Amino acid sequence: MSARFEELDWAATPIGEVSLRRRRAPDGDVDIFEVKLGDEFLMSSLFTVAEIEVARLALARLDGPALEVAVGGLGLGYTAQAVLSDSRVSELVVVDLLEPVIGWHRRGLVPVGPVLTADPRCRLAHGDFFAMSDGAGFDPQAPARAFDAVIVDIDHSPRHLLAGDDAGFYGADGTRRLARHLRPGGVFSLWSNDPPDDGYLAVLSDVFVDVAAEVVTFDNPLQDRPATNTVYLATRPA
Repeated sequence: MSARFEELDWAATPIGEVSLRRRRAPDGDVDIFEVKLGDEFLMSSLFTVAEIEVARLALARLDGPALEVAVGGLGLGYTAQAVLSDSRVSELVVVDLLEPVIGWHRRGLVPVGPVLTADPRCRLAHGDFFAMSDGAGFDPQAPARAFDAVIVDIDHSPRHLLAGDDAGFYGADGTRRLARHLRPGGVFSLWSNDPPDDGYLAVLSDVFVDVAAEVVTFDNPLQDRPATNTVYLATRPA
């Protein structure tokens, strides 16, 4: 039986203090893992539906075997786990700015950590995803490498950012630079906590084809009502 509440780790990072907490669900025997940045909640293992869908929907657009995927944002690992659950994936690189978060997985402090670190297809890379998008790409071991899918779950939305210097990624120039890291026919997907944004859809449509915003609905037991997130999807022209 675990304690009702426990802070598992805390660390200073370039964008603020990050902490990992575990608490017991009040009406059951389930441990809930939560990540906070300063006083702001970033993620919870209670809400993983959209984090999984941002990977599943992207991979559903792709045909063929031996898919190579990059994920921006590790968090609690549910997006990366969803990528690895697709048997067609041959390699996954997960980039995260926060070195302590990578450490949680390697130390087995979060449930998905042992799954990711034991899978030979998966590599966790410490780095600034947005700077890498502007530069040589998402694989430090293979500059200029292109991927079949780039899946991003970092900021709350294209307009609600964790760090102010990320904004260029969501503009026209940043989107064109991102597209260079996708193979022809490759897929970009992005998680957002906000409703679909027509302005961002217009930016994507200037660079990609088959652009869509899928609304993902899931139960929120804390508020006893449905909640929604958005998954943006876009394909690089073949």
